[in-house]
Amino acid sequence: MSRVGAIDCGTNSIRLLIADPVDTADVNRALSLVDVVRRTEVVRLGYGVDRTGVIDPVAMERTVAQTREYAAQCREHSVERVRFVATSASRDARNAAEFVTGVENAFAAAGFDVSPEVVSGGAEANLSFTGSTGDLVAADVPGPYLVIDLGGGSTEFVRGTDRVESALSVDIGCVRISERHLTSDPPTAQQIAAANADIIAAIDRAEEVVDLSGIATVVGLAGSITTVTAHALGLTAYEPARIHLAHLTPQAHRESAQSLLQATMDERADLGYMHPGRVDVIGAGALIWHEVLGRVLERSPQAQVVTSEHDILDGIALSCVG
Repeated sequence: MSRVGAIDCGTNSIRLLIADPVDTADVNRALSLVDVVRRTEVVRLGYGVDRTGVIDPVAMERTVAQTREYAAQCREHSVERVRFVATSASRDARNAAEFVTGVENAFAAAGFDVSPEVVSGGAEANLSFTGSTGDLVAADVPGPYLVIDLGGGSTEFVRGTDRVESALSVDIGCVRISERHLTSDPPTAQQIAAANADIIAAIDRAEEVVDLSGIATVVGLAGSITTVTAHALGLTAYEPARIHLAHLTPQAHRESAQSLLQATMDERADLGYMHPGRVDVIGAGALIWHEVLGRVLERSPQAQVVTSEHDILDGIALSCVG
């Protein structure tokens, strides 16, 4: 099967996966991926979008420049099919068409006909579920799953076992909530309360569509949650192999989230696993995760929590194969 390339461009980061698809003997998982290149850069494409409704020109150029590098790497590794998915910031911005043109030109220079797909929240949820649950099935982690994909501008709630049963994307994310509310260092009690009001309202909306009762496993995706997991594990450096499929109690996650929320930026920056681009927004991401888990525990007290390093990026790559 042909080598594929997947790009996930969100509010806070842009990520590349170049992978070779392989057949698997697991009847519940027809295909798997072998990584060739997996990388993440924080470009903050969504800087100010919640306030202004447009992508900041400097952030756009920063992201397009990174796209040119990714396109060149796809050519270098003889990728045959590329899919570029843009999520929350590109859905919300009035000048998203300029970003689309920049991406198309970047890939054209490397010999690819690629246009970014500004996907809906529902499509984003389906890709996240597909990308994250294959390893859970292979490891006999029980469903029903509640996949929580906590991004920079939005968070997806996705319920299912062998397929998506219900899903909703809500407009809470680490960048959006940081810019709206958590502007002090560390955030004040009043700021946290205001942020919590937005978060709780969004969880209420999600619960109107996605049943949170009877969940066996909560699956946490994306940088905020993997960072909370690294903190809970006591890591001194970011270790994807230890974070992927880590089983920790919901209480351990919530305590870790509270610790990161209350920390100053200097204290966060000193943590060996902390990506520099997450220092200023991890508090908001941690707060969202804390409140989501709190609600899930009310509805599904026996639910376990598993963190996955595989997510929408893997779903995009698998979609290139079919």
